[in-house]
Amino acid sequence: MPRTTKVDSPGCPPLRVLTFDVLGLVKVIEVRDRLGGALQVVERWGVPDSSKSVLAASMNDRRIDPLLAVARKNGMVEVLSPINGDARASFSNINDGEEPDSDVITGLHLFQKESPDSSRLCTLLTCTTKGNASIKAINFPDKSEESAVSSMKTWRVTGGGSVLCSKVDGVEQHALFGGKGVELNVWDLENSTKIWTAKAPPKNNLGIFTPTWFTSATFLSKDDHRKFVGGTNSHKVHIYDSSAQRRPVISFDFRETAIKAVTEDLDGNTIYVGNGSGDLASYDVRTGKLLGCFLGKCSGSIRSISRHPELPIIASCGLDSYLRIWDIHTRQLLSAVFLKQHLTSVVIDSNFTMKGLSYWGSSFTVI
Repeated sequence: MPRTTKVDSPGCPPLRVLTFDVLGLVKVIEVRDRLGGALQVVERWGVPDSSKSVLAASMNDRRIDPLLAVARKNGMVEVLSPINGDARASFSNINDGEEPDSDVITGLHLFQKESPDSSRLCTLLTCTTKGNASIKAINFPDKSEESAVSSMKTWRVTGGGSVLCSKVDGVEQHALFGGKGVELNVWDLENSTKIWTAKAPPKNNLGIFTPTWFTSATFLSKDDHRKFVGGTNSHKVHIYDSSAQRRPVISFDFRETAIKAVTEDLDGNTIYVGNGSGDLASYDVRTGKLLGCFLGKCSGSIRSISRHPELPIIASCGLDSYLRIWDIHTRQLLSAVFLKQHLTSVVIDSNFTMKGLSYWGSSFTVI
């Protein structure tokens, strides 16, 4: 019999979360009880189709006219309204004659910068497993028209290996890439030039070299692109400072399975790490010390962690088909909901409001 731990869940503050799964469904989960309630599925967008599995998602979480970008297994990239799921634009990222599975999208970022006509235009960064990166401008069509997509910049991130993770910094001027056989490297998005590449760690005491295999990466601060962290398939977490050296300044092991998700905290000193066996923990990046593990064992690989930009909570999801909400201070499970399909990603709608209740910070206000 597997070992289980019973954890009392006190409930969540008012919250709205969007999850994405291997059947291409987008599910909207909300908590509407102002005194702390349970997660409930309120909407489901799409029809189950494994060829439309969601590989990456990114949201422009602005208060007016927010946007949601979704990259699918069949090569389609869709821009939706995160409010009602209406399609705003779509295009194929597959070149003529290519199979959809030959070069899937592994990195997707919807730029937050306001365009002159933000209601009719958005900008996307995509990166595929073969290292084909591009920045595209998308014009939203009228009902009778097709999406107008123009490639502003295109470049190759790597000449070999497979890109498995990417991240854009807070000011959206630099991007971080890494993968299997691809060391972490930082690019200047304005000039499409590589400005830094990591150096592989040396051999261990036994003279054994561990091949490069990054599975997740993120910047540590919105304002500083020089400090970032990468998780590897060999259950190691490497912390880098590109202004100091090319090798990690701090490295540590997290349990015994591959790191699958890494997310930074707002303070710039804490990261949240999830692995292939469902373990979730927080670390201090200044010392590499474990701050603590989150209470309540997950039974499947964690694939995505999202930090709320205002409230002290994080959301996690993975292959056990559960969405979980955690308190970052007590590391206690606040609420969980079973969503049937294997989950690939989660994003938090920080501008969620409901009639009679609003929150714009860490405190709640009745209106």
